[in-house]
Amino acid sequence: MRAPIIALTIILVSVLGALAVTKLTGQVQMRDRMAHLGVSSGLTRLIGVVEVAAIVGLLIGLVWPPLGVAAAVGLVMQLTGAAIFHARAKDPVPVAAVPVVFAVAATALAVLHVIGDGRV
Repeated sequence: MRAPIIALTIILVSVLGALAVTKLTGQVQMRDRMAHLGVSSGLTRLIGVVEVAAIVGLLIGLVWPPLGVAAAVGLVMQLTGAAIFHARAKDPVPVAAVPVVFAVAATALAVLHVIGDGRV
């Protein structure tokens, strides 16, 4: 069970890291994308901070699974919100589906932590 947990953690941390950096640095492309969704620059930065917190939680979750579960569940909620914002903005289905795919991955990670470790 350990290999899938590590693999999903690496995938999620990599994707979140790239997104968080663009949100926290206020890159023009990210600002435009978030404005299209109706998200202010202040909220965009807050989302970036939440993503960094999720990264830290997922990584610490490799040694302390309860935090990994909590971070993964929080990430599912954040990604569900992202999918809703994309749907409200009438983005194409493939665009709106991206956060859903990563939410499924985060859900799988939480489940793997619970069933794989047995201590959570």
